[in-house]
Amino acid sequence: MSFQIRRVVTGHDAAGNAVVQIDEIAHNVATTRPGAQAAVIWTTEGFPVDNNGNEDRSNRPVGTSEGNGTVFRVVHYAPGVAARNHRTDSIDYAVVISGEIDMDLDGTTAHLKAGDVLVQRGTIHNWVNRGTAPCVIAFALIGAHPVTVGGNTLNAVG
Repeated sequence: MSFQIRRVVTGHDAAGNAVVQIDEIAHNVATTRPGAQAAVIWTTEGFPVDNNGNEDRSNRPVGTSEGNGTVFRVVHYAPGVAARNHRTDSIDYAVVISGEIDMDLDGTTAHLKAGDVLVQRGTIHNWVNRGTAPCVIAFALIGAHPVTVGGNTLNAVG
């Protein structure tokens, strides 16, 4: 069964009244690697963010993160999801919606469960679902400069 997530997006009508502009099951669910499906809920470009207009910003092509903007995505990790070590040039805020998952770092593991929140600050990591149930996580990725440690720049990879 395909991963389904409802998204509700507000905006304004021609008179300036607040309205719901989109209320749907996200249609842009993509398989990002074996065992992982993701839906981009919204993206922005530039700071401060421009809230004008009625364009559906979920359809704009983006990478894992947006260098000069934001990406809000919800990811479904099946048990045994394929490995993908990666680092983004972003600060990521994540909320585990359901299930449990391990975030493997350089030699350490953080076990997260439903209700846990995470601030990911440009570290290389891998999401591993060692359990028997799917895990769903909501991510807000905000463009950031690459991390520099000891004079070495740690650019995005994977």
